[in-house]
Formats: sequence, structure tokens, C-alpha cells
Amino acid sequence: MQAYLFPGQGAQFPGMGKDLFEKSELARTYFKRANAILGFPITDVMFDGSPKDLKQTKYAQPAIFLHSYVLTKTMGKAFKPDMVAGHSLGEISALAAIGAIDFESALKLISKRASAMQKVCEIKNTGMAVVVGLYDIIVKDICNHVNGVVVPANYNALYQVVISGEKEALKEACDKLRPGAKGVVDLPVSGAFHSPFMEPIVEEFGIAIKEFEFKTPICPIYQNVAGRPSEDVESIKKNLIDQLTHPVMWRHTILHMVEDGATKFTEIGPGNFLRGLVRQIDKNVAISGIS
Repeated sequence: MQAYLFPGQGAQFPGMGKDLFEKSELARTYFKRANAILGFPITDVMFDGSPKDLKQTKYAQPAIFLHSYVLTKTMGKAFKPDMVAGHSLGEISALAAIGAIDFESALKLISKRASAMQKVCEIKNTGMAVVVGLYDIIVKDICNHVNGVVVPANYNALYQVVISGEKEALKEACDKLRPGAKGVVDLPVSGAFHSPFMEPIVEEFGIAIKEFEFKTPICPIYQNVAGRPSEDVESIKKNLIDQLTHPVMWRHTILHMVEDGATKFTEIGPGNFLRGLVRQIDKNVAISGIS
């Protein structure tokens, strides 16, 4: 069975989507529509912006969604998913790709999500870091014993956990984790996503979701909060809201997809981060990417 995966924030890079824009008339149509819908030229930021520009949540999220979504459209009938999953923001890309939400609605929803997240990031000095080489239970225990709030935000693979928190507390946690880990690296994001720090925007995002029509998708989506398949519209919407403050259960998601018959995984969008995670989680499945 064929599974498609959609990347989240952190996959962005300067020049992303430029080749696609230049080579495909269909892609150009969607890129220009996105500029009109957003009310600013997101293509300028994608093609010519600096890494610092693209790090900003209000630009990174629509840029990554646009890149991923347009790639599925240029695939045409070759895009035949049996199941999908998206990492964080990628969950909305996945939902749009399988017809649960239309392009314009998805882009507007992402814009609202990104703006709300950006506001929280500007109020609180927070960030995220990836920890490689330690069991998640060890990472979680150290996070529980720092001065301030730091929590596991992404359970990416057996030995890879992303943590979110206040900058000072995050630094303390990283310093404590570094001696036993293979690596501890700050992520190019502007806030503590998938943590209690996103609580102030839960109500606002819930209201935003109600503005848009969701439809039953053409295949199951394995959502971040539980890593289990869903096709029920109300469950999908609730999981999208819960995702803001809950960790991304990515390892569990991939394991459940394999358990349910996935043998081929294709990452659609910028970068190859998710391909690397799938290789760590299950070496027996076929992995490819379209970027």
C-alpha cells in the first residue's frame, strides 16, 4: 500500500519551489493564486527570501504547504494514496491533498494558524531543539527537572525527540542532555510549538476551523495526536486543534501505518527530513521523495 507524507515547519529553504514555478504552468497558476489569497507575494519570500525570513512562522507555514500541495497537483493521476500523514503543519497539507479541505480554505486556515502562532512567539521567548541518541523517557525525565517549562514536542523516532520550551529552560535542558546524547541542536523555528505555550491560541484556531468546510477524505489520514487513522470530519478537526498543544507522535504514526499495510512511503514537499525518520523507524519499507 502507498503512503504519502507531508513535511512540517523546519523543512523550508531559500529558493524552495522556484524550479517548479519555472517549469510548470499549472504550478505557476497555484503560486499566483496563493499570492492573491494571502494578500502578499509569498513567492518572493520562497524564491528570494533569506533563511531568517523563512524562519518566521507567518512565511514558513504557507510556503511549505504551497510547495507540497502544488507537487501533488503536478503529479496528476499518479497521486494515488492509500493513506497519508503530515508532520505538524504537514497535516493540513495532507488533508488538502486528499480532498478534505480545498486549496483556498487550507491556505487561509494555515495563514490564520501561522499568524496566531507568530503572535505567541513574539510574546514569549521560546524555542525548540532536537535531541538525538537518547530514549524518549530519559529526555522527558530531564525536561521535568529544569527551572521552567520544557516538554517533549515531537516523538520523531526511537532515538530522536524534539523538545519545546522557554529559552532559558530549554538551554538548561540541552546542557543536561548533551553529555549523553549524540547530538542536541536548536531548530530554525520561532517558538515552542506542540507545547502548553500554544494554549492561548487554541480557542482562536478552533473558531478559525469552523469557518471552513471539511469533507470526508478520499483515504485515511493518520493524525499527529494519536497516530491512528481517521476519516471522520469532526475527529479530524478536533485532532487539528489538539495538535497545537500536544506532541507529534510521529514514530507511532509510521508504525501504525506499517501495521495497517503501508509498504511504500513517499515524502512530498521541501527537504528529505521525513524520509530519514522513516528509515530509522522501519528499514523494511520502500522510501522515496518528490521535492
